[in-house]
Amino acid sequence: MKKTIITFFVVLLGFASMAQNIDFDEKLKELGVELLPPAKPVANYVRAVRAGNLLFLSGHGPVRADGSYFTGKVGKDLTIEEGYEAAKLTAIGLISTLESELGDLNKVKRIVKVNGWVNCTTDFGDQPKVINGCSDLMVSLFGEKGRHARAAMGAGALPMNITVEIEMVVEVE
Repeated sequence: MKKTIITFFVVLLGFASMAQNIDFDEKLKELGVELLPPAKPVANYVRAVRAGNLLFLSGHGPVRADGSYFTGKVGKDLTIEEGYEAAKLTAIGLISTLESELGDLNKVKRIVKVNGWVNCTTDFGDQPKVINGCSDLMVSLFGEKGRHARAAMGAGALPMNITVEIEMVVEVE
């Protein structure tokens, strides 16, 4: 009897883990997102560092498919909506790095923390609306595992005049 119950739970756990595997290629396609090769670091650092079951992603900026950067200051050169798009583009870069580092996005257990900086004017106060471009994509792609703690901050300048820079901490298998 005891062996039967244990076998039942092992089988049940197997089905539960199979049900959690998502076809991320299909999900990305549904969201209209195409991953790009991860951008190379622009200085003396690495894209990601793993410590135990946490993966720390370095600050990423909004890099387009042609390798150019989305630049400009929100509140002066760009609208909130354009900043949101820059944050979404940055999230695509973060996801690309995740896939490159892990080999499979199903190894993501949880997006733990997102820190986002917005290149903006000193009187601009809607940084959270801009960084939602990243957060919304993480939740759309990963569901509940994509909900995260977050900081959205303003910066007087960012490297190469990029619109946003976002770093992320991810719990992984």
